[in-house]
Amino acid sequence: MKIKTGYLYHIKDKYFDVVNDENLMRNHERGKKRPTYFTIKDKNILWFIPISSKVDKYKKIVNKKIDKYGFCNTILIEEIFNEDSAILLQNAFPTLEKYIDHVHTIDGKPARVPEKLEKIILKNFKYLMKLHNKGIKIFLTDIDILKEKMLNETK
Repeated sequence: MKIKTGYLYHIKDKYFDVVNDENLMRNHERGKKRPTYFTIKDKNILWFIPISSKVDKYKKIVNKKIDKYGFCNTILIEEIFNEDSAILLQNAFPTLEKYIDHVHTIDGKPARVPEKLEKIILKNFKYLMKLHNKGIKIFLTDIDILKEKMLNETK
């Protein structure tokens, strides 16, 4: 399977067993492949960003952040496939191709977010990574530890 940035994928339960990180969003009710993940291909690592349908829950969080900081770029509320969705950049994590279960499909075709939205997600993710690299805690899990685990698996 050729993994591409901007497409949506589902992850295997095995990933969560391997990394053993309680801060990660899990597949619902083991075996059900939800949430879907927006994927960024970055050399040997894939970055998975959860997409949630629980928009009302995340709108409240977004509004609190906007009230406090004047903006929110860790959660984006955007329309994906004619439905509002929460793009949870703060929940991003690194993984490997071997942990991908399958590509998300709509009408039998691989699901890809619109190019305009892909650019918005990538711009925000790159900015959040810059903050992270400066030592500012943005992500809900320790992405450095997870990335190291994944890179060790590639050796």
